[in-house]
Amino acid sequence: MSQLNYKQPLVAALRRIVIKVGSAVLSGSGGLDTAVIGQLADGIDAAIGGGIEAIVVTSGAVAAGRAKLRGLDGTSIAARQAAAAAGQIDLMSAWANAFASKGRPVAQLLLTHQDLAERSRRQNASRTILELLAAGAVPIVNENDTVAVEEIRLGDNDELSALVAQLVQAQLLIILTDVDGVLTGDPRKRPDARLISVIADPEAEMRGLVAENAGPLGSGGMATKLKAAREVSRAGIAAIIAPGRKEGALTAALDPACEIGTLVVPAGTRLRSRKHWIAFALRPSGALAVDRGAAEAIRNKGRSLLPSGVREVKGDFAGGDCVSILDPDGVEFGRGLVNYPAGDIRKLAGKRSAEIATLLGYKVADEIVHRDNFVLTKEVR
Repeated sequence: MSQLNYKQPLVAALRRIVIKVGSAVLSGSGGLDTAVIGQLADGIDAAIGGGIEAIVVTSGAVAAGRAKLRGLDGTSIAARQAAAAAGQIDLMSAWANAFASKGRPVAQLLLTHQDLAERSRRQNASRTILELLAAGAVPIVNENDTVAVEEIRLGDNDELSALVAQLVQAQLLIILTDVDGVLTGDPRKRPDARLISVIADPEAEMRGLVAENAGPLGSGGMATKLKAAREVSRAGIAAIIAPGRKEGALTAALDPACEIGTLVVPAGTRLRSRKHWIAFALRPSGALAVDRGAAEAIRNKGRSLLPSGVREVKGDFAGGDCVSILDPDGVEFGRGLVNYPAGDIRKLAGKRSAEIATLLGYKVADEIVHRDNFVLTKEVR
């Protein structure tokens, strides 16, 4: 089916979009390419003028900082953070100048993984963005590279854009990159690689694409863009991966009569907001290995994980943390929120739920992980 068959009803229902702009799109030979930023601002301004709210997730701070700090040496975390600290000023200035001529204020939001994983901080971020939209500002989001360490980094802004799209309940995520879209293979290795116009079934059609499309784009590559598109698809959000340096690309992405890039259609079965949060916003703090019977009951019968099914506890985590659930072969097949801390689950492993109060001196629930707080791994990867 043509991309247009999907785009027409999609564009007609658009109220809010998230636009992710990669560093490969924004970077020029001497730092930031202000002409490209201006061109993108034109497209965003036109979308807002047409009644669509827009949030921008931007890369480029580190690249801008490295161009500015000529004496900066090395690729360490400290060097990256220094570059981000210097470059973020120029990056925001470029966006502010591009929108100033249109009379639109911009606002900066610097986020880390913890800001989107912890519920209270996540809610605060959501309220701030919605308030900015109501005030007529363009929220400009970036990862807070100046303070983030490996444990709290999102890793790339593709993942950040997917989480922001779900956070603000957007209908469309547009990922602008420096290639035409998703190809059938790596063009450096396959001269016959062609553009995939539509991915109608992300669960089935993306399995063979990620490895083939892991190119060196920014800090992520096409693999992370496919992952981001799949994540938002599971939340009922469409995604378009398009060439950001092509003039009029953003306008074309929002034109129901125009095909551009690759459109990823929302999945037929949508994850509820809470389960999407568990699947994509949280990171496992440990793992629980379960026996074969428990794995079967959880995976195929929709059951909760009881103490009797636990065989091994890995890591040190608190009650309420996210953990991986491993089958007898050590393969993760799900993630969930635990009702008890690691030390207490070790005492309960292999026991009956009726013994919890006696063994611990208290009881929160019969389950170690309730099925409402569990997501199958196939919904995560």
